[in-house]
Amino acid sequence: MFEGLSSKLGAVFDRLRGRGALSEADVTEALREVRIALLEADVALPVARDLINQVRERAVGQEVIRSVAPGQQVVKIVNDALIDALGGKDATGGLDLEAPAPVAILMVGLQGSGKTTTSGKIALRVRSKLKRRVLLASLDVHRPAAQQQLATLATQAEVVSLPIVAGQMPLEIAARAMDVARRELFDVVVLDTAGRLAIDDALMAEVAAVKAAVNPHETLLVVDAMTGQDAVNTARAFQEKVGVTGIVMTRVDGDARGGAALSMRAVTGAPIKLLGAGEKLDALEDFHPERIAGRILGMGDIVSLVERAAETIDRDEAEQLAARMQKGQFTLEDYAKQLQQIGKMGSLQGILGMLPGVGKIKDQLKDANLDERILKRQAAIISSMTPKERRAVQVQDVNRLLKQFDDMSAMMKRMNKMGQKGMMRGGLASLLPGLGNKRPF
Repeated sequence: MFEGLSSKLGAVFDRLRGRGALSEADVTEALREVRIALLEADVALPVARDLINQVRERAVGQEVIRSVAPGQQVVKIVNDALIDALGGKDATGGLDLEAPAPVAILMVGLQGSGKTTTSGKIALRVRSKLKRRVLLASLDVHRPAAQQQLATLATQAEVVSLPIVAGQMPLEIAARAMDVARRELFDVVVLDTAGRLAIDDALMAEVAAVKAAVNPHETLLVVDAMTGQDAVNTARAFQEKVGVTGIVMTRVDGDARGGAALSMRAVTGAPIKLLGAGEKLDALEDFHPERIAGRILGMGDIVSLVERAAETIDRDEAEQLAARMQKGQFTLEDYAKQLQQIGKMGSLQGILGMLPGVGKIKDQLKDANLDERILKRQAAIISSMTPKERRAVQVQDVNRLLKQFDDMSAMMKRMNKMGQKGMMRGGLASLLPGLGNKRPF
């Protein structure tokens, strides 16, 4: 998501680091380039202006210009300014469920922002991580099959979905959901409202009416990071007309410019709480300003990477594998388990994006042609073997099989070209050119 912005800022800071001393003119020129990079990344103009002014006040001071590593000091100041723009060091991501049960979470946003999928992700997160009973309810009576889609997601997340009653309107569904939650002792109710292709009075009136009736503890606005500045405009409108407690940004694993994230807090006053980084139901993570600032400046996000690994990797299995590797033992069965663990952690690009300095070698990574389908194919090949084959098969055996397959494939092509008469005239030698004039018998 922040690749373009990170690349441009990295080029600016590399030039600063390469100088032994900085003048005020050097800092001013660098900040001009930073400002351009921010604006090109869809950061709102007032936000970009405030951020640059904040950096300039500290960066042109004598403590920076005369410091041992002035270029690095400027990077530190920009990092602190980015953290402040994203919500500050004390900002905590994730849901606020500190309220008497059942806690209502109202999901709002435009159609196509990923609101329904995010509802399913939140349900899975609350059930699996927080160990609370969740009820999912769709209030979308406008979009065809919207209620059935949420019911399907509920099944995948292993939570309960409110039964669909034909003809009920959003307010009736919301009231029924809260009543069921109280009677059946659910801890959390996720209410997925209808969206529109654009903001209109009917949408806002419906959402406002549901909010007034339910009084949710969390009102989460779901916005698509790929829409850039439009996402900021959407957030501003919902905040002004409905009021939201937090924002969920979806599709942050795409090639969005990243400016929406930097602008959101300053423009709306509402914090970004969650990030959706993929289509899978477990592809949802808490928003941490410090970690996001680190990604933008090419410092990586090792903490999030370690947390993701801790959630997906089986500790006992990892220890067993480490012990086997120390003894020099590593079979295809072990390799298959490693492939499964990588797949659980997310896309390769997403994993690499959390490593420090990867932005500087992105061109090399593109040339390397990282194709995640290769990992799936390899896992499929290994799965086709028996456990005994996985432990004992040799590389030479596989190479010999492929060589024989290639030879047989070539022979079949020659048979097809020659036809029946050609084969009768040429005999076996025509199919096996390597024999030449030698007789096979």
